[in-house]
Amino acid sequence: MTRALFIIDVQNDFTEGGALGVEGGAAVAAGVTRLLQQHRGDYELVAASRDWHSGEHDNGGHFATDAEPDFVDSWPPHCVEGTPGAEYHPDFDTTAVDVHIRKGQGVPAYSIFEGTDDAGASVSDVLAARGITEIDVVGIATDYCVRASVLDAVEHGQHVRVFTDLVAGVAAESSAAALAELGHAGVVIAESTVLDEAAS
Repeated sequence: MTRALFIIDVQNDFTEGGALGVEGGAAVAAGVTRLLQQHRGDYELVAASRDWHSGEHDNGGHFATDAEPDFVDSWPPHCVEGTPGAEYHPDFDTTAVDVHIRKGQGVPAYSIFEGTDDAGASVSDVLAARGITEIDVVGIATDYCVRASVLDAVEHGQHVRVFTDLVAGVAAESSAAALAELGHAGVVIAESTVLDEAAS
């Protein structure tokens, strides 16, 4: 088995009521927990990423501090290290996670591949060590960090699926565009029920 599950940024600040909360974020958290309860054995590796920004500066322009955020390159402060907003959503049970990835530590970062694990290893190194060739991706937000993570996974030669029932985006139009873009890049766009079908 050489498949991994990437769980992207299921954090309090990206779910309802957070600094950059998206509709459906809490449902994704609960859905990912159900997926892991039912299908943890399908994965050689489960990796979860978190934005982990500095609260002392603008993180390379990622935080809008001197002007209004444009919500493309600059954002309101979010997921500041050590704050409740940076923590995983409480409905996401992380006990089945093998590797925790922190990204955006002082710089803008969207893709999980821009982060490192607790030992400082890159995601590429983690995948190589486990012999991973296929990745399923879930999480938040479809049109930003999920999109960037999936495109980087494809760039790294991985066969990738995105589970549309376990992602949530900032906006419907940009999320649909992101999924279309990923499909054109060769990504399989599916629902997590494909795991049930494979097991039956």
